[in-house]
Formats: sequence, C-alpha cells, structure tokens
Amino acid sequence: MHVTCGIVVLEIRLNRSITMVGKNIKFFREKKDITQSELADKLCVTRQAVSNWENGKTEPDIEMLNKIASVLEISIEELIYGFKRETKIINTKNVTENITKGVSFGAVLAMVISYVKWQSIGWAVLHGLLNWVYVIYYVIKYGWS
Repeated sequence: MHVTCGIVVLEIRLNRSITMVGKNIKFFREKKDITQSELADKLCVTRQAVSNWENGKTEPDIEMLNKIASVLEISIEELIYGFKRETKIINTKNVTENITKGVSFGAVLAMVISYVKWQSIGWAVLHGLLNWVYVIYYVIKYGWS
C-alpha cells in the first residue's frame, strides 16, 4: 500500500499464480529429469529465463506455456494448476431413458394418489395431465438433456 497525492492506493498482486506456475515448471522438469539448461535449449530461451520462471520473478506468456507443456509432455492445465481435472463422460442415452421412466412414473403416481384421495377418475386424469404440462414447460425452458 502506498499513498499518492493524499489518495490511498492498494496494490494487490497475485504472486500466487506466478509462484504456482514456477513451482509446477520446476516440479515437472525435475520429474522428467531435465536440467534448466536442457529445458532452455528445447524452448530456445536462456537458462536464466527458466530460472526466473521457477523462482517466480517472471512468468512465461501463453505461447511459451504451450511450448513448456509440450516439452514436459503435460497439459497447460497441469502446468498452471499442478493437476489435471478428470472429465466424466455422461451417456445421454441412459440419462434420457431414466428421465422418461421417471416422468412416466411421476405421472402414474400423481394419478393414483389423486384417485385414492378423491375417489374420482376425473381428478386423477387432471393431475396426470398437469404433471405432463409441467414436464413440457420444463423441457421448453431448460432443454431435454
């Protein structure tokens, strides 16, 4: 924090991201058993540039991050965050089938409960139809899957 012309100016620096990238470069470089000089040669930069990245003095630009990740055989995400997120693939066919079964069961359940409660087939049909109206509204508003 410093004062300029009577106005307090807060200086906020996110050194954490620089430090994390630098630490990750060092970690993955050492994991591949590569020296700073070897990495620098492969990236066409100086050894001092690699040292500055690893010590958090400077940080590589996005193009260099891509090159570093390529040389170290990791993703940019791993280079920045230190880990790779797992992606989960959802089989939409199963999701659609389960939604259809759930909606059908819900409509039948609404009709049975209405019939038992009011002893009227009319109310049962009405509640079954209202259930489907809600489903159609939901699909229009949010999409099917």
